[in-house]
Amino acid sequence: MRVFLPYGTIFIMTVRMRHTRSHTGNRRSHHALKLVNLTKCAHCAFSIMPHTVCTNYGKYQDRQVNDVLGKLTKKEKKKKEKELAAQEAEASTRKGLDAESLSKK
Repeated sequence: MRVFLPYGTIFIMTVRMRHTRSHTGNRRSHHALKLVNLTKCAHCAFSIMPHTVCTNYGKYQDRQVNDVLGKLTKKEKKKKEKELAAQEAEASTRKGLDAESLSKK
């Protein structure tokens, strides 16, 4: 399609091939959101992505990788230490109530 203007000619793009509904649907079939797989941290049972460092403790496969407390201020550090101690106490009480340990005499 051509449009004639006083300063020249402009070619306007037109749609030559229209995509059918099925073609559009086939293309969009891969746009669905996928469910994220989460695992539990072995140390604190915090939900994390697989193969990543625990943001709560800074551990990866039972090794200390990041110093989480080193980046905090004094007040935040004290608060975080209290939280971690409470989580460790809770985790230790949960481990004692296992079905296998209760069934042993």
